Amino acid sequence: MATAELVTALRPTSIKQPDISYAPNYEKYLARTQRRIESERLENSLPPGFPEKLNSDLVWEGKDIAEKYDWVYELSSEEINEIEQGLQHFKALNKPLGYISQETFPLPRLHSKLRDISQELHHGHGFKVLRGLPISKHTREDNIAIYAGVSSHVAPIRGRQDSKFEGKPADVVLNHIKDLSTTAEKDRIGAPAYTAEKQVFHTDSGDLISLLALSTSAEGGQSKLSSSWRVYNELAATRPDLIWTLSKPWPVEEFGNQAGKPYNLRPLLYYVPPSEKTDEKMIIQYARRTFTGYQALLRSPEIPPITEAQAEALDAIHFLAERFAITLDFREGDVQYVNNLSIFHARDGFKDTPTKQRHLVRLWLRDPEYAWQTPSALQERWNRVYAGVTPEKTVFPLEPRIRSSSDGLSNK
Repeated sequence: MATAELVTALRPTSIKQPDISYAPNYEKYLARTQRRIESERLENSLPPGFPEKLNSDLVWEGKDIAEKYDWVYELSSEEINEIEQGLQHFKALNKPLGYISQETFPLPRLHSKLRDISQELHHGHGFKVLRGLPISKHTREDNIAIYAGVSSHVAPIRGRQDSKFEGKPADVVLNHIKDLSTTAEKDRIGAPAYTAEKQVFHTDSGDLISLLALSTSAEGGQSKLSSSWRVYNELAATRPDLIWTLSKPWPVEEFGNQAGKPYNLRPLLYYVPPSEKTDEKMIIQYARRTFTGYQALLRSPEIPPITEAQAEALDAIHFLAERFAITLDFREGDVQYVNNLSIFHARDGFKDTPTKQRHLVRLWLRDPEYAWQTPSALQERWNRVYAGVTPEKTVFPLEPRIRSSSDGLSNK
């Protein structure tokens, strides 16, 4: 179907949004599946060219991956000393944080280990935990400098997570993940990252996600990861019709990312066949809230409703990801690196106390040496993250704030 015809077909009509919310409901999911199986003629084969099964280290299940893979790299005292020296080297340059790089934050011995982590993220199991950064002995600014400096050796390009700061244009490359629901900003929250609620399985933007734990909650808040390649294999074997659904265009809400354009039409699933130079790749990119809304950011009535098939696909992804997931405990000073193109992530709900509060900071990263080919339908989104980020415009906010695309006030 041509794009113009597709837009016409998706234009809001009397068709209503399916009965689906941000919080997945297993009973509703089962009932919807049963209705569709009984009332619709579903595809029983995969789209042309799509594989029946993906075979890779990126295909794994939480129940047995610990037997095959050690995902924690614990820093030695010598490596921590080298990081401290890297910090002092950078501070002696008297440059803003945007100038942190492999050259300005040198790690001559640890560098090769961090490059191995990047190799593992792109071509191994897709995730790694770096343990032992000396958080407690440093200021907030120095901890962020250490985090950015170490991460620059894993992936040197930092992505833009917001394009304005304090009302001015900026390349905001750091985001704080913290419960703000008890603050004055609570009525502006449009993403679960700023609450203590459970966060369902999803992906972010960009190639790699990195999270540093500045502090942990009093209770709960476990991180969950799940192989999207394993989820694909399950759907390909049992529900090929949902592979068709995921690989066709969806109306994806932009939440103010593009002025005058409330949504984009793009697939959620992309398959890149193998070539002479690269292995096959399968990418799923989605966030459930862009189809259901969340708290202060309701789904706009100007955006076409999703279909019953798409609603089922969203639930299928979540519940399969939950079935195959691994649970990780964040410790203070842990850095979690995740391949955003092959892994879904989620988080359990948590409880803070006045003295013990969960506080993570996030970078979106890209490593040009190992980066996967970006599907053409995602290139515009990737450009918003990576294109034109400059050291002089780069901002690392030191305190939590709601970024523009999650701010109910800035999207009204």
